[in-house]
Order: sequence, then C-alpha cells, then structure tokens
Amino acid sequence: MIRTIEWTPEGVVLIDQTRLPRQEVYVTCKTYEDVARAIRNMIIRGAPAIGVAAAMGVALGMQSATGDSADLDRRLEAICSTLAATRPTAVNLFWAIERMKRAYALARGQGTEAVRAALVQEALAIYAEDIAINERMGRIGAALIPDSKTVLTHCNAGALATAGYGTALGVIRAAVSAGKRIDVMADETRPYLQGSRLTVWELTQDGIPTTLITDNMAGHFLKSGRIGCVLVGADRIAANGDVANKIGTYSLAVLARENQVPFYVAAPISTLDLALASGDEIPIEQRSPAEVAHCGGVAVAPEGVVVENPAFDITPHRYVTAIITERGIARPPYLQSLGELAGAPAPPNFRP
Repeated sequence: MIRTIEWTPEGVVLIDQTRLPRQEVYVTCKTYEDVARAIRNMIIRGAPAIGVAAAMGVALGMQSATGDSADLDRRLEAICSTLAATRPTAVNLFWAIERMKRAYALARGQGTEAVRAALVQEALAIYAEDIAINERMGRIGAALIPDSKTVLTHCNAGALATAGYGTALGVIRAAVSAGKRIDVMADETRPYLQGSRLTVWELTQDGIPTTLITDNMAGHFLKSGRIGCVLVGADRIAANGDVANKIGTYSLAVLARENQVPFYVAAPISTLDLALASGDEIPIEQRSPAEVAHCGGVAVAPEGVVVENPAFDITPHRYVTAIITERGIARPPYLQSLGELAGAPAPPNFRP
C-alpha cells in the first residue's frame, strides 16, 4: 500500500506528490507550520488526505505546547487557524480540525502530557479510520462497476488522496479484487496534471491496465461506447447532492449524461456538508496563474496573459447517478438519501 502520510517520532512524513512520477521522495514535517505549507503547496492533496494531515498537524503543534490551560487554549487556536487557512474547498480539512478540538476539550484540564497523548491518539484514529472507511467504500461501490468495460476517472482519488487505498480508485481496486475485468482511462487533469502524474502512477504500481488521455478527448471516448461509467471523488458535497470536485468534473458529468453513461461519485461521509443547501454555497479555491500559463516549468502562453485558475467546479446533482459512501449508496433525491446516510450509525466494522 502506498504510504501517503505517516506519524513518526521525527515528525509527520509525507510522500511529496509534486515530485511524482519522476521521483518518489518523502519529506518530514517537524512543525505544524511545515504541515500547513505542505497542504498549501500540494505536497499532500486530496480531501481525505488533507483532513488526516490537518489532524496530525494539530497533534504535532501541541507536542511543544507548555503552560496552563489558557496557554494551551491559545496555542491550539493558533494552530487550528493556521491549518484552516490553507485550502478552502475540501470540507474534510475543517471536519478533522473540529474533531481534534473536541478531543482537546475532553483532555483539557488533565495536564499537558495528557493533552498531547490524547491528540496523537485522535490523529492516529482518524488515519486508521480513513483507510478502513475507504476499503469498505470500495467493497460497496464495486457492485456498480460494469464488468469488461472501461472506467473513466478524473484527477486523483486514490491512495495518494487519502491515508491509503483511495475513494474512487479504492472502488476500482475492490472491483478488480472481486474479479471484474476492467481497465481505466485517466484524463490528464490540467493544469496540475493529477491524472497523468498521480493516478496513472498509482494504477501502474497496482498492475491495473490504464490509458492516459488529454482532458479534451473525454467526449470522444464517452460517445464510443467503450466507457462503462465515470467514477470520481469529491472535495465537498452539499445537502442536495451538488458535488465540488477538481475543475473539469462538471464537463465530464454533462458529457456522460449526453451519452447515457452512469456518473458515480465516491466520497466518505466526512465529505458531506449538509449545512450547505446547494453547491452555490461552496467556496472555490483560486490558484496561481502560473499553473495554467506554464507546464512543467515551461511557459506555454504569452507573458502577461490574463489567466483564470479555479481549482474546482460544481457538478449539479441532476448529473450524478449515485454517490458511494462507507455507509451505503445514495441515489436521488439526495436531500433525503444523503441525510439518511449521514444520520445512520457508523457500520460496526468500519474500524480496523
């Protein structure tokens, strides 16, 4: 299994996703500021992985905390504020920070050592649960994947986007393990190339047949009849089923509907944001123009050109065939089905 992130005595160890696929390099974050920079600079990315990193960042930052309860309160707030400011769209980031705050509140008043231990324990629990949740989601979602067909995916929703195993790619891995004869088509996912750099690298490591295409080839292949389904992850899902995911997802969903190809989203319950009525309320991160105007450090546009670079788009719920979670599969109407899954008790065997 790919080790996306790991808690060690030296610090939080991350695989540097900006260096893949050319180099497999690991970096050690020794402070919570290092973790925040790693999230902001996309050394680690993917909604569930960001959540795990944030949890470990809180625990790491509090290891050097000293003083009385008031001092610890101020330290925790500074750490959480720094981590929360890194990336605005993925709700797992804020979910993990809030969970760490609750763990802190339970340990507060028991002494500094107890606080430190409780936060490390909670961060490790979030890490372990993420892997178990993804494995369960994979088993549930594998039933939707048609045999002897191609699965089209966008961006990277694999082990690199999680603590391990993956959301969308976890479903693919589970389908292959179940004996289904499938192959994957990964579009490059401009401008950051998560598809070509990360998804293809992951699936090649697993020996799963994978074909790389440019983003603007998707319509051609969806029309061909080769594609059995489109399968993507998500960074935030509103109460009505609108999905925020990597820019270009909306286009794929429209093309899938036009060609009668099912469009599936795989995401854990922690990615749901039922406080938001629709995707119109989801903040969209704007990234550097250099990511669009350059590719691999080489300029591909005239200097000074005006650039727009939203990192995500919103796919309206009407284009989503089903949403796969670790508690089951949600189908329209999502306002009802997502609410029922979110309110349902967690499966008794989702922990490792």
